[in-house]
Amino acid sequence: MTERLKSSMTFRTQAFLLALACVIGIGSLMGGVFNSQRLKTKVSRIDAGPQQSAEFRSVVAEVDQQFQTRWEKKQLRHAKPASTLTVMRRASLALHGTIPSVEEIRAFVDQQQFEATDDEILDRYVNYLLQDRRYSDYLSERFARVFVGVDNGPFLIYRRGRFRLWLSDQLMENRPYDQLVHSLISSQGVWTSDPEVNFVTATITGRNNGRPDVMKLAGRTSRAFLGMRIDCLQCHDDRLGTIALNPEHPSEGSLQSDFHQFAAFYSQVKTGLYGVEDDHEHYAYKYLDEESEVIVPPVVPFYQELVDSRGARRGQLAQWVTHPNNRAFARTAVNRIWAMVFGRPLVAPVDDIPLAGPFPPGMERLTDEFVKHDFNIQHLIRVITRLQVFRLESKAEFEINSEHESAWAVFPLVRLRPEQVAGALNQTASLKTINADMSYLVRLQQQNELDQFVKRYGDTGEDEFEDRAGTVTQRLLLMNGNLLQSRITNGNGSNASSRIAMITEDDQDAIESVYLAVLTRLPNQRELSHFLLKFRNESDNQRGRLIEDLFWTLTNSTEFSWSH
Repeated sequence: MTERLKSSMTFRTQAFLLALACVIGIGSLMGGVFNSQRLKTKVSRIDAGPQQSAEFRSVVAEVDQQFQTRWEKKQLRHAKPASTLTVMRRASLALHGTIPSVEEIRAFVDQQQFEATDDEILDRYVNYLLQDRRYSDYLSERFARVFVGVDNGPFLIYRRGRFRLWLSDQLMENRPYDQLVHSLISSQGVWTSDPEVNFVTATITGRNNGRPDVMKLAGRTSRAFLGMRIDCLQCHDDRLGTIALNPEHPSEGSLQSDFHQFAAFYSQVKTGLYGVEDDHEHYAYKYLDEESEVIVPPVVPFYQELVDSRGARRGQLAQWVTHPNNRAFARTAVNRIWAMVFGRPLVAPVDDIPLAGPFPPGMERLTDEFVKHDFNIQHLIRVITRLQVFRLESKAEFEINSEHESAWAVFPLVRLRPEQVAGALNQTASLKTINADMSYLVRLQQQNELDQFVKRYGDTGEDEFEDRAGTVTQRLLLMNGNLLQSRITNGNGSNASSRIAMITEDDQDAIESVYLAVLTRLPNQRELSHFLLKFRNESDNQRGRLIEDLFWTLTNSTEFSWSH
């Protein structure tokens, strides 16, 4: 009797799970049917918006001219404009961490029927990307790595996931960047209800009676918000003259005290009954070659005239860091957002920008524009993605050397980040757009698989823009990993390879559809002829397998794993 009862319960459980899977599958497919029309309707309502104003175009023209002038001065040729599909792929990888779906490609490229120019299509596409929640979710993780790192930290007083969700909300609302950073530095409260305080609690360890690591906070503040590595002054003076903190006299060396006076702004923050709060603790430190500790007053390392000495120390620091006249702050934001869009910063390393320059073309004009528009991140992204340098080819008819690359005369070739590879693989397997309109349970299952893939592929950590070579492990994971296999060989008719096999009219249509799904482009004549021959040499009942093989071949190509 007991065994029969267990058997019955097992059967019911399996039946329930099967029914749930069917509901999810049907819901996903039905969602796809209606989502297509919703996307077309949404696209038809998106216009080029701010990019059409005379003021906007004037700024773009000024920055473009600065790059043109540099090319002429160095006698460098530049690449030709890239295709619309190529630029769409770049923008999607930069702002969503994935590639465009076939559905999105067709929805936007079809606008050519209504006499829209390539630039107008791309302007609309960027606006579409910025309106989608995938934009804020993806960039929130990119920024979170800079603001709080990648570690889970002390669980009782730190919630990285909660912080990232809060950050995503701020980006979706397009909260001004200066206000966002001001909150990170100065906010009080509990790490769950006031997620911005996780910027502070991320540095707390079991030591120091619940107080944060003051020097770590100061170092993170200088690198993330000022683009300067003044934490290198923790232990001794700058004897090599590599850290210039005086914009009027950049050759002057910097002192150990410059860093610790900066760190002193965080000396009064602690965790208490009401979460993160401030007290009246002084900062004491024993300098190199000194016999005892001294009380260190809070002093900013440059632009002292911008300091408002009223209020709590962290509030003073937040106001100084985000002050419109603090060029280092705005310049650092421009450099980092440029790096997120291109995969490479204007000034490298991204957190080591000389305070007094010299600066590359575009840097100062974009900084002016960022401040003028009240630190509007989305406006800055629109300007950057409208520039000529963003819309150039990565290849050219001439031999490309390091000078062309450093002058942005060609679009940089950048290896995709692990989460971009995972996102691209996931989207490749679906003709429909994988976004918030998808079933929550489906997205949850997919996210777990993507997280596992990223972990095995190799997380890049906090140093996002460090050049990294590909590894054998990464290549094997792409060739034989479960994520790719499950997306390609799933024969239930819901993935891209199955759908293409069912709905395409002929072999050429199938090959072109696979190329669009995987590489966001159509095959050239040589590629098309090669694969048409492969298809025609096989019987019709092997067509599905051939399409799967083509998916596998293209996703394992070098072209798939790079932004170009």
